[in-house]
Amino acid sequence: MNSISVDDLAALGVDAAIVDVREADEYAEARVPGAKNVPLSRLAESTGDLPPHRPVYVMCASGGRSAQAAAFLAAQGFDAVNVLGGISEWHRSGHPVAFGPQGA
Repeated sequence: MNSISVDDLAALGVDAAIVDVREADEYAEARVPGAKNVPLSRLAESTGDLPPHRPVYVMCASGGRSAQAAAFLAAQGFDAVNVLGGISEWHRSGHPVAFGPQGA
């Protein structure tokens, strides 16, 4: 499985397609600005909402759920990349964090 550090992801800039697979309440607590919330529990029915021809960077709280999601997406033909350490590592590393529900 492909994976990336939070620092390398941050270096990609705002054009990176980031999918956060935590539940909506977790996502609202702290999230990467611009990340799309697609909970792991609904990922299978939401693949049509993901960009099919570019890397999809998958994150969660610390990396467990995102690894599952990235493996699933890769099996569906996506260029899925697991974000090591998730939002916890992102925040610890000093990268920007947004709060509130998607679109807020």
